[in-house]
Amino acid sequence: MLIYNTTYHVEEGQEKYFLIWMQEYYLPEVEKHATLHAPRIARILSHREEGSTCYSVQFEVDSSATLHRWHRELGVKLNEEMVKLFKDKVVGFPTLMEVVE
Repeated sequence: MLIYNTTYHVEEGQEKYFLIWMQEYYLPEVEKHATLHAPRIARILSHREEGSTCYSVQFEVDSSATLHRWHRELGVKLNEEMVKLFKDKVVGFPTLMEVVE
């Protein structure tokens, strides 16, 4: 199993709006696609930068090919929506991880 994580740096004052957008728009759109599973949002407590809060948004995904297809079909659109809404006040970077058991 793989974990698709995106770490978001959210400018101070935008946290509430970012979380509302994530919970009311982003996550429901991802769930409609039925490719990524077990969504989770976590506030990052380490590596804090003054003037911003960081969040980790994680999903489980079966394979990198499945993730790539999701990204082409929906991920790009969701990122464009986020940039349109938040401009440079929210910046994210993705990480793909493999669960080691």
